[in-house]
Amino acid sequence: MRRGAVAVIVEAGKYLVIRRAPGISAGGKLCFPGGGIEPGESEEVALVRELREELSADVRPLRRIWRSVTPWNVHLAWWLAERRSDEPLLPLLEEVSEYFWLEHDELAAHPDLLYSNGEFLAGVRRGELLLDALAPHFA
Repeated sequence: MRRGAVAVIVEAGKYLVIRRAPGISAGGKLCFPGGGIEPGESEEVALVRELREELSADVRPLRRIWRSVTPWNVHLAWWLAERRSDEPLLPLLEEVSEYFWLEHDELAAHPDLLYSNGEFLAGVRRGELLLDALAPHFA
């Protein structure tokens, strides 16, 4: 079974999202950052490692907020996380062509949004997935 960890990071009411680099799976699509969980690795350790690799970001996982399975049978653990510093993000261009800070509605409506990320945003909008940092924005 393939597994992955996804980071949901919210700052000033905006989500951190990446555009996947061309040449990798789902290249050009927008999605939340994250990646594969290696054998013997916990979800939290994978999340920290992937964010460090992809964006040179030091993050702290706060809590798991959702689980999903992609159409490619990858089992994802979605984690609310926070950056430990406001150091500039530095994308690893082999995996991430660029990153954005987008509000919920602009991300949900984006034509390049990866399908599974749209499902996550719909769950947040319906109130099924609670993000403490966003609660005032969706009341």
